[in-house]
Amino acid sequence: MELITSELLGFALVVTRISAFLLIAPVFGWRTIPVRIKVAVTVLLGIFFSVTGLSHFEAGQVTPIEAVLLLADEASYGFALGLIASVLFSVVKIGGRIIERQMGLAMAQVLDPFTGERSQPLGSLLEMIFILIFLSANGHHIFLLLIEKSYEAFPAGHIPTIAVLARGVVSATSAMLTASLRLAAPILAAFILLLVALAILARIVPEMNIFFISFPLRVGLGLWMVAMFIPFIQGFVSEFANLMSKLIPI
Repeated sequence: MELITSELLGFALVVTRISAFLLIAPVFGWRTIPVRIKVAVTVLLGIFFSVTGLSHFEAGQVTPIEAVLLLADEASYGFALGLIASVLFSVVKIGGRIIERQMGLAMAQVLDPFTGERSQPLGSLLEMIFILIFLSANGHHIFLLLIEKSYEAFPAGHIPTIAVLARGVVSATSAMLTASLRLAAPILAAFILLLVALAILARIVPEMNIFFISFPLRVGLGLWMVAMFIPFIQGFVSEFANLMSKLIPI
């Protein structure tokens, strides 16, 4: 009886970490994926990691309170892993929002089909392009490898400290902002040159309505620069994998 209880508790710990991770992680956690598929993937991964022994757990004399605390620890670790992956995955989208604000399209909003939240059209377009490139390169396997490495470093019932998890989330957020600005930097430089040219034109021709002609110029320049920006998105796929390996607390 104790052996059955130990196996059930170990399986529950495995499923808790995986389900918490898949609930937030990109691709697997999107609202467009049916709940049945998510549950099936979670159970299959739980069975796989339980059978392979990567998540070996010895229950011993675990009280009900200790079991609840172990489940809470596994959930917090899974949430932290999923949050870091989701934050790093949104780099391209944040870079698109930075570009949109320079183009004057900050008020334009559309419904994001993946998350169900409102977002800007250009950011959603760049995110979809990044997703297609990411999936075509089997990037979703990165998340499965991440789960495997987490069990190699911290088996079921053992997780990093809360300080380590919090530091990983903060570092991922900082890396997201830095990478977003780096991706959008050439376009921001182009807009600065455009503003300088408009300022000089306003001094040369004072009667010209600069605000009236600046909007189509900004939109046209932004779309042209975004077309040149798209090939660099492919390079971020490999950078995403490197950031994941450095910032994930495993």
